[in-house]
Amino acid sequence: MRKGTGAGGKLAKSSRVLELYQEFLSGRAVNKQQAAERYGVDLRSIQRDIDAVRNFLAEQNQQQGVQSSIVYDHADKAYKLVTAQQTHLTEGEMLALCKILLASRAFPKAHMESLLQRLLHIVASVDDAAVIQQYIRNEVFHYVTLAHPPFPVAWLWQVAQAVQQCRVIDITYTSLKEAEPFHRRLVPVGILFSEFYFYLLGEVVPEQGAQPEQDPRIYRFDRIHALAVLDEQKSIPYKDRFQPGPYKNRIQYMYGGHAQSIRFQYRGPSLEALLDRLPTAKASRSGDGFIVEADVFGKGILMWLLSQGSKIEVLAPAALRQAWQEEIRKMAQTGKVI
Repeated sequence: MRKGTGAGGKLAKSSRVLELYQEFLSGRAVNKQQAAERYGVDLRSIQRDIDAVRNFLAEQNQQQGVQSSIVYDHADKAYKLVTAQQTHLTEGEMLALCKILLASRAFPKAHMESLLQRLLHIVASVDDAAVIQQYIRNEVFHYVTLAHPPFPVAWLWQVAQAVQQCRVIDITYTSLKEAEPFHRRLVPVGILFSEFYFYLLGEVVPEQGAQPEQDPRIYRFDRIHALAVLDEQKSIPYKDRFQPGPYKNRIQYMYGGHAQSIRFQYRGPSLEALLDRLPTAKASRSGDGFIVEADVFGKGILMWLLSQGSKIEVLAPAALRQAWQEEIRKMAQTGKVI
């Protein structure tokens, strides 16, 4: 006999109300007919249970000022808990998060599988977790780990704390241009994720008497061989602190460089996709296309412009237009005519 049931096998009213309340708290909808069948009672009993939960919430609203209520959703034909501030993820949101994690390919396969299972265990019911796992099963099976070696994920938290505390860090790093590892002493200013990789942004601690660099340098976490947080601190005035949000909106492919304003003509099929790629862009109609102006950072913008082929013509600045034209000439010279 189920715990809390009486001689007839029905769950006691108090236990039934508590279970319904827990379902509401977990963000799940309660269908009255299904609940009646599950507990072996009639619809009026379930309605009284729901009313009991409503009365309890009304008392809590007065005592704690939390605006929560049980409402009937006509589309789903079920009752739901509605609060002034939603704290639970919906089934769609949970599925979306799993899809985003898989698309990021940010972790090795075994780590990704473990992360998804733990996430669903925390935020989803057993039934919802099983359904979501069914939806993503094929993607998990065919998931391909990136070629680079994994790095200790704990480094992300260590660097985040160092950013908050303005502490200097020491890293051993191998870049694409240099075969031998080298040391850097940095004041970390941010962590970003882009195109499969986590990046550390840091200002190089200058040697005695040297002038500090104006822009932070970019280091891929998977190319760091060793990382240590030092006791040394470098105080940065709040007004001068690095802002990762605007930086992420302006940089492409995490290539370093300087800030610049660009202008180009776009004749592609989807202006919306372009504006999503360049959040700072503004477009105006011009002939059979658009004139687009955007503020960007770094050299990665040239790579993106070239990826658009004949749909784009770079207009300004002159140095960027020249670099764009030179790359096109190189491609024409090295390409094979079919």
